[in-house]
Amino acid sequence: MSSINEQPIPAARPVIGEDEIEAAVRVLRSGRVVQGPEVAAFEEGFSRLVDDRHCVAVNSGTSALHLLLLALGIGPGDEVIVPSFAASANAVRLVGADVVFADIEPGSFGLDPAAVEAAITPRTAAIMPVHLYGHPAAMDRLMPIAEKHGLAVVEDACQAHAAALNGTPVGAFGAGGTFSFYPTKNMHSLEGGMVSTADAELARTLRLLRNQGMEQRYANEIVGANMRMTDVSAAVGRVQLGKLEGWTEQRRANAAYLDAHITAPAVTTPPVAEGARHIYHQYTVRIRGDRDAAMAKLTEAGVGNAVYYPTPIHRLKPYWEPDQKAGRTWDLPETEKAAAEVVSLPVHPSLTQGDLERVVAAVNDLGENL
Repeated sequence: MSSINEQPIPAARPVIGEDEIEAAVRVLRSGRVVQGPEVAAFEEGFSRLVDDRHCVAVNSGTSALHLLLLALGIGPGDEVIVPSFAASANAVRLVGADVVFADIEPGSFGLDPAAVEAAITPRTAAIMPVHLYGHPAAMDRLMPIAEKHGLAVVEDACQAHAAALNGTPVGAFGAGGTFSFYPTKNMHSLEGGMVSTADAELARTLRLLRNQGMEQRYANEIVGANMRMTDVSAAVGRVQLGKLEGWTEQRRANAAYLDAHITAPAVTTPPVAEGARHIYHQYTVRIRGDRDAAMAKLTEAGVGNAVYYPTPIHRLKPYWEPDQKAGRTWDLPETEKAAAEVVSLPVHPSLTQGDLERVVAAVNDLGENL
C-alpha cells in the first residue's frame, strides 16, 4: 500500500511548460493564428524525423489517416488490411473502403506479415500497419509483401514519433506515414497531426485536401475539407519537437530500468525486435492470471496503470454488427489474447528514480499467483 505522504504516480503525464505557454501567447499576439508561418516551420522541422520527407500538418492524427487515404484514391470497392485498432479502421470506413482485419505478432503488437498475406484479395488496395505503443511494426517483412502485390502502405505512426527499424524511421517506409500530437503522445501540439510522404505530388494533394481544395484563396481545385492546423498548435509542437530527443532517451532509460528490475513471474516485460528502436509511448506488459486484481493492487500501491483498447474494435458495435450481417468473421487469437493480458505502466520522462523504484516494487509484489 502506498504511504500517506506519497502521491500516486500517473500512468501518463502531458507536459505543458512555460516554453509552450510563451510560444502560444506569442502567436496569439501576432494575429496570424491558422496555417501560417508556424505551421510551415513545424512541417520543416518534423521532416527531419522522417528522412526529410515532405510533411503536411493537419488538425489530428485521425485526420492525417483520413486525408492520406483520400489522397491515395482509396475508397468504395477497395479493401484495406488493418489490425483491430479503432483509429485506423475508422479512417478506412470514413473513405468508404472496406476494413479487413488481420492478426498481430505477440511481441510488437504489430501486424503479422503472414496474416496480412493471407488476407489479400483482388480488392485489396492498401496495408495499414500500426506502430503500436512506440514499437515499429515488421516493416522489413511487410514492405516486400506490399511490393509483390502492388499495394500502398499507409503507416499509422501516431504513437511512434522517432521510432525506427534497422535505421529507417517510421513514417519513411510506405506511401505515407501519419502522426498524432494529442496531449498524451510523446510530443504534442495540444492537438494535431502530420502526414509524411516522399511523393511531392501526393503532398500537394494533401495540402489541397486539408484546405477546402485550395492552394490559392478562392481558387478551389478539388473537393476538400477544413482540417488545418492552427499556428498556436504548431508553435507548441515546435517547442515539443525540440525536446523530443531528450524525452525519448529518458523514456528508453526508464524502460531499461523496468526491464532489468521487474522480476514478478506473472509479468512479461515488453520484448523489442532485432533492429527496432522502441520509443515507449507506453510500457506495456502482459499479466498472466487475474489482471483486474493485479491492477487493483498496483492502484492501491499508488502506481498508475491502464489497459488501452480492452475490447478490439472488430468486436464493437460499428464493426461487429455490419460484419455479422455480411457473414464475415475474424479469427484474431493473438489480438484477443493481448486485449486480455496487457497493462501499461508509467514510463514517461517525468518519472524520478524514486518513482521507478516504487513501480518496480509494486509490480514485483504481485507475486506469481494472481
